[in-house]
Amino acid sequence: MDVFEAMRERRSCRNFSPEPVDRETIERVLEAGTWAPSPMNSQPWQFMVITNQEMKDRIIAESERCRQWAIEKSGWKWLGGYKLDFLKSVPVMIAVIGDPKGTGLDQFQEEGGIGYQQACAAAIQNMHLAAHALGLGSLWFTFFDKPAMREILDVEQEKTPLALVCLGKPAGEPDKMGRKPLEKKVVYME
Repeated sequence: MDVFEAMRERRSCRNFSPEPVDRETIERVLEAGTWAPSPMNSQPWQFMVITNQEMKDRIIAESERCRQWAIEKSGWKWLGGYKLDFLKSVPVMIAVIGDPKGTGLDQFQEEGGIGYQQACAAAIQNMHLAAHALGLGSLWFTFFDKPAMREILDVEQEKTPLALVCLGKPAGEPDKMGRKPLEKKVVYME
């Protein structure tokens, strides 16, 4: 699959078949993540593959708690209709854990070190593209509080759970989402 085609066609999936994903396929997706760029080649990511239903249920409960909190805090009415039921059928969740020690020179800059988060985001994007190329659906999921997820996953205090990559065979076609035209998003400094 052409990389440009993969970027254009990949969509977030919120309708998964409960069919399991084999370990070899999961590892191909994970390997794609490890090829992402990172500050000073620090590779500041760690991946936790979650297929255990009890663990997934704890994650779903935290996500629902976070959704309820966000409804109250934000006042965004659309969140009331945003259901998390699709999480119940996701066969694989991959937690992406970032290590702040793997940030770059930005750690000495005024706004602090976020290079490790950017590197983990690049790893997540690689994983999404690999999943799409392998015929899987995926979703970048962040509806959780980091301290709660750290506790659920038993992540070391100095590391940060940044996202979950939900992974599985799609149970239907994902919605097509448009993109704003380049001229609205690009400035040339010539």
